Amino acid sequence: MKYITSQVLSDWLNSVLNPEKYKDYCPNGLQIEGKERIYHIALGVTACELFLQKAIDSNADAVIVHHGLLWENDNLSITGIKRRRIELCLSNNLNVFAYHLPLDDHPEVGNNITLGTLLGFRNIRKNIKNNSMLWLGNSKNLYNMKDLNTVISNKLNRSALLIGDPKKNIKNIVWCSGGGQKMFQEAIDIGADVYVTGEISESVVHIARETNTGYICAGHHATERYGIQALGNVLKKTFDIEIEYIEIDNPV
Repeated sequence: MKYITSQVLSDWLNSVLNPEKYKDYCPNGLQIEGKERIYHIALGVTACELFLQKAIDSNADAVIVHHGLLWENDNLSITGIKRRRIELCLSNNLNVFAYHLPLDDHPEVGNNITLGTLLGFRNIRKNIKNNSMLWLGNSKNLYNMKDLNTVISNKLNRSALLIGDPKKNIKNIVWCSGGGQKMFQEAIDIGADVYVTGEISESVVHIARETNTGYICAGHHATERYGIQALGNVLKKTFDIEIEYIEIDNPV
C-alpha cells in the first residue's frame, strides 16, 4: 500500500500554499505532529471534534483543514474543547495541517477563486492593492441582486441573506469568503455594486442602505467549502494515496 511521509506532505503543502507570504491569526502548516507514514488524508473546513472523530473513524493518518486548532487570541490553557480536540489527535497519532489565509487567497485552489468559479462569475481577479483579500468579477447572465441571491442560494444549498434593493442592476461584484464583513467599506471604495461574503454585522445593514450597495451574506462555512476540496483534487493527482473530504455542515 502506497504512502507518503508527513515531511513530504508538509513540504508539498508549503510549496503550494506559500504560508510565509501571510501575516495570519494562526500558525499555518503542521499544527500537530502525528505518525510519519501517511496512507490516508481527510480534508475538512474546521478541525472541530466531530470532524476529527470522523477522520479517525475513517482511518485517516492526517487531516488538512482551513480552520485549525490554534489561534492567536485563544487562551493558552489547554482545557475544555481545546483539550478534547488535541487529545483526540495525540491519542490517535493524527497529523493536523491547517492553512487559513493562504487557502483563502490561493489563485487556483483558494476559497475565493473556487467560490467565484462555482457562482459563474467572469473576469475573476484579485484586488491587488494593499494586500487586499477582496476578489472582483462580473456576470453575463445575472442582471440584478435578486438573480444573484437566487444563484448563490441554489449553488450553496442555503438561503442567502440579501440587504438592498433586489431590483438593483449589478455590474461589479466583489466578494471575500468567510468572515469578511469588516471589508465592506473597502469593497464599496473599489466600486462594488454588490458585496458577497460569509457573515454580517448589525452596522453593515446601515452602510448598505446609506451607500446603495448590495450586501449578500451567504454563510461562513458555505463560502469556504470549496478551496479545501480543490486542494484535495490536486493532492489526488500528485500522490497515489487515499484522499477524502468530510463535510460537517454548519448553518453559519
